[in-house]
Amino acid sequence: METLLKDLSPVLQLLSVMALFACLPFMFVSMTSFLRFAIVLGFLKQALGAQQIPPPIVLVGLSVILTFYSMGPVFQQMYEVGSKPYNESGSLTLAIAEGSKPLKEFMLKQTRESDLQFFVTLTRKQAPKTIEEVTIFEVAPAYILSELKTAFEIGFIIFVPFIVLDLVVANVLLALGMFMLSPTIISLPFKLLIFIAVDGWGLIVNGLVGSFN
Repeated sequence: METLLKDLSPVLQLLSVMALFACLPFMFVSMTSFLRFAIVLGFLKQALGAQQIPPPIVLVGLSVILTFYSMGPVFQQMYEVGSKPYNESGSLTLAIAEGSKPLKEFMLKQTRESDLQFFVTLTRKQAPKTIEEVTIFEVAPAYILSELKTAFEIGFIIFVPFIVLDLVVANVLLALGMFMLSPTIISLPFKLLIFIAVDGWGLIVNGLVGSFN
């Protein structure tokens, strides 16, 4: 692949880089830690039962900031690894190919072996001899699938205590004969009180950032 990138004409290199820049938002959302942050925070909002608070843009902004915190070393390594071949050869495509290797290593650490094996068998007739032979195009979908599984597992754990509280409140209202009163209206203040008392935002953020290998 590196040889092919070196042989590309400057025009094709420029077109390749422009196409890559167009895909940067997709890559940031699906190939970084942003995916896990956004999904888990969305689950947390649903578990609390708050309809519009916090606003979605706030959760997205928090996910973006946490992504830069958690992946700062990876981004720095990508820049250092990619800038060296660019300074030597002036090839943007080669610099991108080399600079993507730290990102691939990051995704591999978070990817389940079964998910990676599934996508590798779809694209290859023979299994690669070493992990270096696996391309980023094979790692990316496996990483997304693994992150979705991990985020949903964390979301389930977050939901459980809030569901228990909803059941307790619903049973108390039923015992008091308050059939017309919505349990959600009563349980929401208790959810917020307990969440604030245990420093829920801090626990969730610290747990998410620390969950990456």
